[in-house]
Amino acid sequence: MTAASDFVDDTLQREASWYRAEEMRHRFGAGMEYYGASVGAVRGTVRDALRRHAGLTHDEITALSSELWEVPVYERRLAAVVLLQSKVGLLTNSDLTRIEGFVREAHLPTLVDPLAVDVVGPLLDGLAGQAWMRAGAVLDRWAGDPDVWLRRAALLAPLRALRTGGGDWDGFVRRARTVADLPSTPDSSPDREAIAAVLEAVAERRPELRLSFPR
Repeated sequence: MTAASDFVDDTLQREASWYRAEEMRHRFGAGMEYYGASVGAVRGTVRDALRRHAGLTHDEITALSSELWEVPVYERRLAAVVLLQSKVGLLTNSDLTRIEGFVREAHLPTLVDPLAVDVVGPLLDGLAGQAWMRAGAVLDRWAGDPDVWLRRAALLAPLRALRTGGGDWDGFVRRARTVADLPSTPDSSPDREAIAAVLEAVAERRPELRLSFPR
């Protein structure tokens, strides 16, 4: 592991709490390991790591995120998300491939949602021209993917911008209709919940934004 990754892992283990780890295992399931560090501890650890290793380049940030994510420990994966949130200004549309891999493995709203809302959304907002169009095409593909969590991420990506008066409403509508046309399954609630969350977020402040599904 790199020095930055070592620092994050060692610090998170020092913040460990066995009772919190058990609580998280009960809440999230046994699909990964848990140190039992709090969300605040994870955020503080990433902030300290970026201070210790100031000036990390785009490639170093993305490589560190993959290194943290690679080990199936919840706090490490959350740290990878926080890292990308903190350095989203460095990311480009080519980083959507890496993020897609994270989303496919996450299977938890507490990891998928911040990746979508606080990483993918701002990433797209920082693009223009062909780069923006290519990124939009990636989200269109996500919306039709068999993976329900990838569909959820595609739908939630513009949430923050839409809530504050911007955002790609036409893109959201297109993806929501794609999702609505897919057969409903017992596992499809995460994407339907995402549609409802976006509509609820814009309903009060932007009542002119309406979504209807052709019959």
